[in-house]
Amino acid sequence: MLDLPTTTPAAGGIFARLDAEWAELCADTSVRAAVTDWLMTDRLADDVAAVTDSWVRMLGPEQLLAALRPGRSVLSDALTDAVLRSLLSRATGHDRSATLAARIIVQAMLPAAVRMTRGQVRGTGGRTWDDVGHMVIAALFEVARSGRIHTRPGRPAANLALDALSRVCRDLAADCEPGGEDLAAAEQIADHRPGPAERAHAAAIRAAAHAAGLTPQAAVDEEEVSSARLKLLELVLDAMEQGSISTADGQAIAWHYTDTAVPDAQAARRAGTTAAAWRRRRSRAVDRLKARLRPAA
Repeated sequence: MLDLPTTTPAAGGIFARLDAEWAELCADTSVRAAVTDWLMTDRLADDVAAVTDSWVRMLGPEQLLAALRPGRSVLSDALTDAVLRSLLSRATGHDRSATLAARIIVQAMLPAAVRMTRGQVRGTGGRTWDDVGHMVIAALFEVARSGRIHTRPGRPAANLALDALSRVCRDLAADCEPGGEDLAAAEQIADHRPGPAERAHAAAIRAAAHAAGLTPQAAVDEEEVSSARLKLLELVLDAMEQGSISTADGQAIAWHYTDTAVPDAQAARRAGTTAAAWRRRRSRAVDRLKARLRPAA
């Protein structure tokens, strides 16, 4: 029977406590057996053993974490995506095994969590490192359990981090809303530049679009935060996630409706089709996107 340890919080903040808990997980025989069974069932054990120089029957959380934080290579990147998607699929359950899968995902994402925490502490102010860290970890855990990421196209780790960051930004922005007269007065100040939450949300959309192949770069300019282009990318990503349009459909829209549109002939060559077929794909995709936005009768 899988028995997750209950850890007494140690000093040093949320990330130190997670590392201390992780050491207990790695030493737990029921956890090690569960990890080995998962990898064997999903036919990932041989590859994980190979990249971690381990024996298949001795695979545990340490080897799983090593596979989720690989060196730079196409092979290891592909394995990382496969292992992470397997864990994300398992994390959608309702038993202790799902909780363990989500916990391992959070441990693998700790470097990204530290970066997100640092950025939000600097950007918002008034929050302690540990306060924001708790919000980031909670967001990562909730997104991992949501079932949204393992079916979405693109790199699952990037999608997971971006969804968590968006959730943290929304929560931080919501905390700032009840300002009464002070908030109303602040709105009269002639400074319409986007705040940290808006910039982070825009960066999240652009990075998700880049991961899905909708844009050539993940960076976002501050001026683009409220642009129609950004809103279009968000609509396309949502439609792709819900299955209303395919990745190729999303690319047909995103590559065309931009200041630096990809010529149809060039886009068609990338997709292995003709320019006429590419235009027809874009037309059908736009129709499906419009139909999705129409209110139900």
